[in-house]
Amino acid sequence: MTTTEYDLIVIGAGAVGENVADRAVQGGLTTLIVEAELVGGECSYWACMPSKVLLRSGIAYRAAQKVGGAREAITGKLDVAATFARRNSIIHDWDDESQVEWLKSAHIDLVRGHGVITGVKEVTVGDTVYTARHAVCVSTGSVALLPDIPGLRDSKPWTSRDATSAQTAPESLAIIGGGVVAVEMATAYASFGTHVTLLSRRGLLSGQEPFAGELVEASLKELGATVHLKVEPTGVSKVDNSFVIELDNGLTVTTAELLVATGRVPRSMDLGLENIGLRSGDWLDVDDTMKVRGFEWLYATGDVNHRALLTHQGKYQARAAGDVIAARALGKPVHDGKWGAHAATADHEVVPQVTFSDPEVASVGLTAAAAAKAGYDIRVVDYELGWLAGSSVQADDYSGKARMVVDEKRKVILGVTFVGQDVSEMLQAATFAIVGEIPLERLWHGVPAYPTMNEIWLRLLETYGRPD
Repeated sequence: MTTTEYDLIVIGAGAVGENVADRAVQGGLTTLIVEAELVGGECSYWACMPSKVLLRSGIAYRAAQKVGGAREAITGKLDVAATFARRNSIIHDWDDESQVEWLKSAHIDLVRGHGVITGVKEVTVGDTVYTARHAVCVSTGSVALLPDIPGLRDSKPWTSRDATSAQTAPESLAIIGGGVVAVEMATAYASFGTHVTLLSRRGLLSGQEPFAGELVEASLKELGATVHLKVEPTGVSKVDNSFVIELDNGLTVTTAELLVATGRVPRSMDLGLENIGLRSGDWLDVDDTMKVRGFEWLYATGDVNHRALLTHQGKYQARAAGDVIAARALGKPVHDGKWGAHAATADHEVVPQVTFSDPEVASVGLTAAAAAKAGYDIRVVDYELGWLAGSSVQADDYSGKARMVVDEKRKVILGVTFVGQDVSEMLQAATFAIVGEIPLERLWHGVPAYPTMNEIWLRLLETYGRPD
């Protein structure tokens, strides 16, 4: 007999939904997860994993070229076909069998199909109605936004899914957008020998410190990409299997493929939100425990709640949500205050993020502009990464930059940004410093090993000076 009643029903079996379900089961609840596509979701098959694999080969190739001894040993070009084959292997050729087996091992039931909320604590999949005793959690993520540009939709451009699942590199590729997806895919395809044209209405990576976008732009140009900033497409057409893009500055770009990377919209359409008084297609507004405001039984984790559209933040939210759903269901204490076990406090001002461009951009917390806008009394400390002894070991003529944003009243760090080769591996120390609100005077005692890139911490502190 098929079970149709569970303590918790999770809609969406991506990385976020899996974590909600797992934490709830560990907390003692019975859990059903509903998935219309592949178990593992966007991150595993069309976003984080395939995109980073496509980037890695070119970045590793160029990193070796920057080290004497290794540089002389490189005699060939990047093997593009092997790069695509490696991507296929790492994501198991879009086969989710291993992830399905993990669900079974975690004692999470799976139903394949499109889940629709048809009533209070009620999810319908096909002809079967499933009932939740305690909660329903929406973890359906987001989808690519196609802006309202005449002719764009009819021309059938690539979205991020197409770019990360392609089996060959086109001769030319235009990218509309200047955010993370745009610069990462520009980096990857330029590495493959594709002529890349990047079209952004602002600067690149506009949410980061200004120098991040500037350094990435310079690097893309070195890779052979053409970058047009402060331009907007006014029309797109398809002529002889090529895309023709008209720009507001009078220029026209003709390209074999066109990638649109202008943002995301919530995957909340066709979920039946209108059946419970919400609007289909809206972001779901949640509190810090991920409970949808106005509901006692409905939760939303990951991209769909629009707090931080990053897989790691979604998984962080998922752990809080799964734990608090179990606690509330079983009448256990709830710790939902700031930094509590059941609250996603870090979503507000302590979000870490890496853009896997070349150079990498790794940041956590607030930028100088965001901190000033929030009303903090700040001091900004910059340091050139190329001045470190460790950077000369890392690569010949290493270049990059670090910034530390300090709250002058409390003498703690509000934000850190690194731009340079392999800087993503330095980000966790910055995250701990900000989350822990470690005073600068204590950070002086965190001695960095020599000669490593982590010596940046000593140099930032020396530049700031010992607090009074």
